Amino acid sequence: MQKILWRIARAGVPSEPAPQPNETLQVATQRLNHQVLSLLGRALSIRQVDAGSCNGCELEIHAVNNPYYNLEGLGIKFVASPRHADLLLVTGPVSRNMEVALRRTYDATPEPKLVVAVGECACGGGIFGESYATCGAVANVIPVDVAVPGCPPAPLAIIQGILTAVSARHSSTASR
Repeated sequence: MQKILWRIARAGVPSEPAPQPNETLQVATQRLNHQVLSLLGRALSIRQVDAGSCNGCELEIHAVNNPYYNLEGLGIKFVASPRHADLLLVTGPVSRNMEVALRRTYDATPEPKLVVAVGECACGGGIFGESYATCGAVANVIPVDVAVPGCPPAPLAIIQGILTAVSARHSSTASR
């Protein structure tokens, strides 16, 4: 034990220096908050639905919530009920057992609702495709606004998909 403590004392604490503040990020965050608030009148609430995935996409979605990516810092949070959600984040090929549940979740989400399909399986069925056990892509069951490909997609790609859905809805409502 003493050898280990001596090694730790000699090596010190290896860490990276803290990043410097970036003014452009702050402006982008303020602009995003303005878009979300003008579209919804409040923070964006997401309901995540696992329609039959392998949980690879869920691990990346959990990473979106960690302090490094800090999705909640943008005013975007996850909720437990579709009745409180503005956006559905759907993963996996839709299994036949989840087809009705996904439709009910979509119907329970109030307008204006957005749907983001996350992962290859949600976008096009992935390696499962359409079969006796799956309906395939999420778009075969409910309308999808944005599809984020990847197996699994990186957390930044997921965030980019969410922001794309919000900005697309914001621009379509602003043009009316």
